[in-house]
This record gives sequence, structure tokens and C-alpha cells, in this order.
Amino acid sequence: QLKTTVSPIESSKQERLERHKSEMNMSKHYKSILGKSKVWVIKIVSALLTHPEAGLNSEVIAHLVDQVMALKQQGITVVLVSSGSIAEGLHRLKLNRRPKEIHKLQAAAAAGQMGLVHSYAVEFQRHDAVCAQVLLTHDDLGNRMRYLNARRTIQTLLEMDAVPIVNENDTVVTEELRADNDTLGALVANLIEADALVILTDQNGLYTADPRHDTEAEFVHLGDAGDPELARMAGGGGVLGTGGMVTKLNAAEKAARSGTLTVIVNGRENDILQQVFEGREVGTWLFPKTGKIRARKQWIAGQARLNSQLLVDDGAAKVLQNDGRSLLPIGIRSVRGQFSRGDIVSVCRESGEEIARGIVNYSAPEARKIIGRPSSEIGGILGYVDDPEMIHRDNLVVY
Repeated sequence: QLKTTVSPIESSKQERLERHKSEMNMSKHYKSILGKSKVWVIKIVSALLTHPEAGLNSEVIAHLVDQVMALKQQGITVVLVSSGSIAEGLHRLKLNRRPKEIHKLQAAAAAGQMGLVHSYAVEFQRHDAVCAQVLLTHDDLGNRMRYLNARRTIQTLLEMDAVPIVNENDTVVTEELRADNDTLGALVANLIEADALVILTDQNGLYTADPRHDTEAEFVHLGDAGDPELARMAGGGGVLGTGGMVTKLNAAEKAARSGTLTVIVNGRENDILQQVFEGREVGTWLFPKTGKIRARKQWIAGQARLNSQLLVDDGAAKVLQNDGRSLLPIGIRSVRGQFSRGDIVSVCRESGEEIARGIVNYSAPEARKIIGRPSSEIGGILGYVDDPEMIHRDNLVVY
């Protein structure tokens, strides 16, 4: 178990020396992690790839591809998750500013995808390498069959030594257009069980406060993915709350579900990917607290939006979180939303706090009839028994 050094600013020289010693030991550890890594997901933000008024930056894309090919020569398998299609589309369609209308953003994405993928294809061709476009939505990753199809497609491309370039399918989505697709990078990391998620941004990483306004702000080099202290900093309105850093913290937490290390670095630095590969002290490194979750549970945990909940009592919550048991109808207090057998729902305390999610064995109308009752009564109430559990522990992810 890694213990990392994200804390309020130290006040003594001795504490700083101890922290430096700890970071040196940690440096050796994560160098060994990267030395064993085989699969990286590299997420590139739009700000790195585009000029404010001139569309794609071909020099940046060329340098990025050079770095990816250098990684491949060192035995790293790479999947790119690339933003930039809307920014390029705005330039191609001669739009002076980003529109608010969803259909216009979708149109820009459609036009921009042409230029984005063409630019990557040209640069990879310089290395006699092949890249392939993969467009996904959260709904694709929420549907079990499409999830497995996407997984197989990406794995097949990697086996054929191609570089998949994943982007949000912005021509058909709506909610995703309003947010950064760092989450997509994390979900792709879950999808292929990547060893590392490297987020290339236009900032150096995370700080304890906004260094532009707080002279005592310190850089956060090491941390745990999902650390509530980082979340507290992110909610303070400083650097962590701007420039998409909140979404990057959330992405790191999601990526950690598959045991993936997340590194947030400044993509403008020369040969930054090689620096990460060598374990140099660049950027912010966020470590998973636990090991890999089985692929089925990764899929369950990775669902971006769930509209239905089962509210459970304190006894059921304790059993789920501490004993690794299945969720039985007797521990459920109420049902919210509509769902069918086989759907994924959130399991929450009565306060609304999500503690788990899983695949239900009964539909919402059936669940409303049997909640609060022992499993032995299911047959008498419904006239049949499919399963004694509402959610079996094998289909349950507990937080």
C-alpha cells in the first residue's frame, strides 16, 4: 500500500527533509511500476492540439506522434484519447466563437473529425505506422454488448500493431459536449485494463492552492487517486477548480478501479512522455489504492450515469461494505426510478450517498413489491423466484 505525501504546507525544515526522503523512496517505487507497464492510455486536451484561431497545431501533433512511436519502440502499447475535433471544426466552418447550440457543436465536431484524424494519419505514416479512429459515447460503454465489442475492437487493433485514436462521438451525443472527456480516458483505461493513464494538459499538474494568488501554494507531486484531501482542494476555487483539473481528479479515481496509475503532466514540455517513462519527477502522480477489479465489475463501476437507486438501511449498508455480502430485498427501504432485470442501479444510503452499484435480478415494479421482505417470501409475493438476492455479490461493486 502506497502512502503518499499530499498534506497542508509543512512548516519546518525537518518536515521538508522527511517529505523529500519519502518522495525519493516513492520515486524508486513508481519507476519500478512504469518499468513493468505495458499498456498506456494517453489523453490529450484540446488546448495542446489547437491554435485559438487557426485550428490544429500540426507541429504539436507531429511531436506527439514522435513520442508515441518512441514509447512503442520501448515496448509500450499505446491508445490515444484525443480532443480537438470541435476546435478544428470551428476553424474549418469559419466560426469565430464556440456556439452554444448543441446542433452547431455537433456539426463542428463532424467537420473537425476529418481534419483531426487526417493529421494523425499523416504523422503516423511518416513512421510507417497505422492509426485507427474509434468513436465512442458513454452509452456505448454503458451497454454490455457494445462495451465488449469496443473492447474486442481496440484489443484487435493493438494486436495488429495499430494505434487506436479514441474520441467522443460528438456528432450524436449531447451531455458529453458540455464536459471535458477526461472521463472517457478513464473509461478507456478501464476498458483495456491499462497500466497507466497519462493526461497531457496545458498545466504542470495540481497545486495545494492557486499559485497565482497564494505564494505558499505547493505543487502536489504524489497522491492517492480518490483522496478526499485532493477533492477538498478542488472545491476551493483555486487552480484545482479551474482548467478542468476537477475532471482530471475524477478521471484518476475512475481509472484506479482497474489498478491504473494516473499521471497529469504539462504536454508542452519537450519529450514529456519519455520523462514519464523514465520516472522523472514531473507532473502529478496519482496512485490506485487497490488492485485491479475484475473486468465485469470494472464495467459496472464505470457507468457514467445511473438514473435509478435502491435505498438501503444502515444494517444492509454495513453488511455490503464490511462483509462482502449480496444485497437482499429485506435490507432495501425504497426504490427510485424505473429499471428492468439486468440493468445497473445505484445502491445508496437513505441520505442519498452512493455506496455501491450492481446488476439487479428484478425489475423496479417487482422490487417495489418485495423490498423489506425476507427472500423466503419472494415466491409467495411474485408467484415465482428468479434469485434470492436483489443483487448478487458477484455483480456488485462496493465503494
